[in-house]
Order: sequence, then structure tokens, then C-alpha cells
Amino acid sequence: MAADAFIQCRVTPETKAFIRALADRERITESVLVRQLLEVVLRTSAVRAIPRADEEPRSNRDVRLYVRLDPSDRLLLKERAATRCVPPATYVAALVRSHLRGIAPLLKEERRTLDSVVAQLTAVGRNLNQMTRALNRGQSAAPRREEVQAMLRVCGALRDHVKALLAANEKSWDQGYAETAH
Repeated sequence: MAADAFIQCRVTPETKAFIRALADRERITESVLVRQLLEVVLRTSAVRAIPRADEEPRSNRDVRLYVRLDPSDRLLLKERAATRCVPPATYVAALVRSHLRGIAPLLKEERRTLDSVVAQLTAVGRNLNQMTRALNRGQSAAPRREEVQAMLRVCGALRDHVKALLAANEKSWDQGYAETAH
């Protein structure tokens, strides 16, 4: 296998002189000495699976991408992320994912909220189905006034919550486009 990959590092002048002296004593170059030292350390280390060069690296969620922003853009980013109650990095990740994949942005917290809404609406629907079945069988299944009021409160609260979520979502994602449109 050809050795064509490079590793570079900075060392103190003392370390450099020490490596030079060791290489001279062994009658090899400094590069060969450093390579041999690395090989010894890697062989004796506790590394269990050293990836081969021809293997594809695993997808790592923690891979970082650094972007320089103008201070005014950074401020806008913080404000928009705050309107969605998420850190700026999460907001940017959602924007990029949305743009690259052509999907509507929906953050994890928003997804959890909507899943909760669906679960609550499912429970209300189950109760209404039970009442309807009982009525169809001729049973007196008229709900008590308190039960109907409770279901109406749940439905009203869910409606208001979803409307607020959708309004915040629209405002957050559309703000940037409205400001730049001419």
C-alpha cells in the first residue's frame, strides 16, 4: 500500500532537536522515525478497530461545520432562533436540511407537540365513537354536561395551540424572505 497521506504537527525546537538526534543515531530520516513511532504507539494502543483508508467513514451527527457570519446576521439568527425557542445552531441545521432535502422544516419539539395534539384528538375521537355506538345500539349514552364541556375545552385548546404553532412557524421561516423581497 502506498504511503501518500500526510500528518503534520508543530513541536517545540527542543522536541525537533531530540527527534533529529534520534534519527541521526538510527541513520534514518526524521520522517521515517516519526512514522515508526506512530506505528508503535498505534499497535500498542487500545484502539480496537482502526478504520481502513478504503472504508467509508460513518455518518457522525456531531460533525461540525463552521460558518462565518456578519455580526448583524448573527443577531438576526439569534432572534429568529429565539422565536422558535431553539439554539441558533439547531435553527440553522433545520434551514439547511429543509433547503437541501426540499422538505418543510419541522423541529423535534414542534413534532412532539403535534404528535401530542394527534394523541389527544384521537382520545376525543374514541370517546365520541363510543357514544355514537351506544346511541346506535339504542343505549342511552348521552354524555353528561361536564364531559361535553371537557371535550370542547380540549378541542378549543388544541385548536388554539396548533394555530399558534403554525403562526410562529410561518413567521419564523417567512421573516427572512419578506425582508429581502423587493
